[in-house]
Amino acid sequence: MPKATTESSGAHPGGTWRLVNGPRPALSERVGRLVGLRVLRFPGSRGVLVVAGTMDRLHELLPQPRALAPTSRARIVVVYWRRPRKAWSGRIGPVDYLIRQRVALPRLGRGTATVRLRLGEPLPLREVLRGAMHALAPTLPLPAPVSANLTSQGGTPAYLPTQLGAAVVTDALPLSTDIRAHDVVLRHPGVTAADGPADERPYAVAVPTSRHGVQTPGGESVVLVDARWINPRGRRGGSYRPEAGTVRLDLEPTGRPARRPRAESDRRLLGGSGLDATTLATLRQVSLVECPPLTDERPFDTAALLVQLAMTGAVLRVPALPPRVAELVAPELRAVLATAPPVDDPLALEARSVRQRRAAMRGHAAGFALPRVAADALPELNRPPSVSAILATRRPEMLAGAVRAMIDQTYPELEIILCLHGIDLPAEVATMLTESGRPYEIVRVPGTTGFGAALGEATRRARGSLVTKFDDDDSYGTEHVWDLVLARHYSGATLVGKGTEFVYLETLGVTVRRPSGVPESNGEMVAGGTMLLAKGDLEAVGGWRPVPRSVDYGVIERLRRDGAVIYRTHPLGYVYHRRESGHTWDPGQQYFLDTAFARWPGIPAEAFANPVSDEAGPGSANLGMALETAGPVTEGATSRLS
Repeated sequence: MPKATTESSGAHPGGTWRLVNGPRPALSERVGRLVGLRVLRFPGSRGVLVVAGTMDRLHELLPQPRALAPTSRARIVVVYWRRPRKAWSGRIGPVDYLIRQRVALPRLGRGTATVRLRLGEPLPLREVLRGAMHALAPTLPLPAPVSANLTSQGGTPAYLPTQLGAAVVTDALPLSTDIRAHDVVLRHPGVTAADGPADERPYAVAVPTSRHGVQTPGGESVVLVDARWINPRGRRGGSYRPEAGTVRLDLEPTGRPARRPRAESDRRLLGGSGLDATTLATLRQVSLVECPPLTDERPFDTAALLVQLAMTGAVLRVPALPPRVAELVAPELRAVLATAPPVDDPLALEARSVRQRRAAMRGHAAGFALPRVAADALPELNRPPSVSAILATRRPEMLAGAVRAMIDQTYPELEIILCLHGIDLPAEVATMLTESGRPYEIVRVPGTTGFGAALGEATRRARGSLVTKFDDDDSYGTEHVWDLVLARHYSGATLVGKGTEFVYLETLGVTVRRPSGVPESNGEMVAGGTMLLAKGDLEAVGGWRPVPRSVDYGVIERLRRDGAVIYRTHPLGYVYHRRESGHTWDPGQQYFLDTAFARWPGIPAEAFANPVSDEAGPGSANLGMALETAGPVTEGATSRLS
């Protein structure tokens, strides 16, 4: 932890927490700690200079009260910045009254980035920052056919600092005679509402809010987190190995005299600002967070801290949750935390991390949980974005297993688009689709049609806001589509996918794991059988190229040329299959053996990171191909290759 002036000892009326035994920080974090976050206002003007060590520290400013001060001239400096991709152009986002702008990025793609803006009329610094951050990081929201306008009254909650369309007012709600002024109003403590009859209110629903959550109209408290800020970005595969290390969560209950920490920034108020940039940088490098026995004192603040920690992907080892804390944690996350982490198996520990972050985001990410809070008044909002899963094939023998993998996905808003490329639909598959309960579309194209054109015809028929591609000869976990949608949400990237780290060699009956890009980071490529992007973004670059092969590379190349950001999430849930022949790119089986760092007989169950309830592989159907073809699903630890 960074050195600074020490706190005076004494009681902390709100309780405090800190992480102990953190690893040595990386270079970017050392720069970030040295620079910190500084906001300087120029006397007699509405000009401001913001200097942040890293983008994470710039994010910290958005929910702070000082971000609401009016500003007409701003210079924003990020000392350690990295471009999201090679063709990043640094375009400013929409800002009212903007009359002058300048973006200066480092020549080599890493270094100091500066954004200058001048406005004709003053705006809150928060609005200026949001426009500037468009020039520094990807910010695409999840597509939605309908969504609410959010208004935070009386302050800015920490869980929604970057939400597009969210307004912040410090006093009375603005009214409109033309349209309902507000859809969902988040009211902070101390705000008095002079509401009239229901048909005269300027909003659809108003809920009391605190810094880290809301109270539903039924009186239930809900912990919320901004997943665009707190997420597993930056977690590497090495963070699950034994040498990655463990940190300890140290809690000081309310009113207890605090031990004197090394530095003032070591200890933070429970229920205060939550995780900061320093804590996030620490959690990206460690495998485990050891939690102390918890009490029912300040249950909401304790639950909010646990949820934020879980969302980073660092595995929590938590004693039994006190009842008042447990009832504030989503049931799925509560079930994950109730099991002991498998610390002796890196793959099993990684799968636990994936289940934990997945449960935390589905249950507590504001983008998914806040619509549930307003569901009584606005039920049409309580649905995640629709996804069309596209499968184009000319191999009828592969159809049953591939379609079963799509049907068994846990994602609720999933449409199946099956493109029959010169083949007929087997009766078995027709029955599976009819009985699945999912919407589906059968697209038939002649066998002479190029593969890219066939995918284009399937995409034309897709009705989902997002589209993803399945391959007929690979294996998928049941949570695969959810993983992609969550990554699209917290990355803000145009295209998300997974790497081909797990490769099943059919002739040998073994699965190997090999390096395949950097997980949880921006990159240049993802596996073609895992791509997910908005249908509009795909069509905006021209869609699929009408070529007979390498269609995945063709569309990725178009996206890169258009400046799209590509994000690679964790590799679990997807196993790439290598057959004896028939591949466009075929370096030979030995290539995969030589580049592997682990292998298993069959396919290890943990490679799919399915929910624990079906981890054993409830029938081979869940695993993409029929496993009598793919080989057995196995338990057990990693075997190292010499």
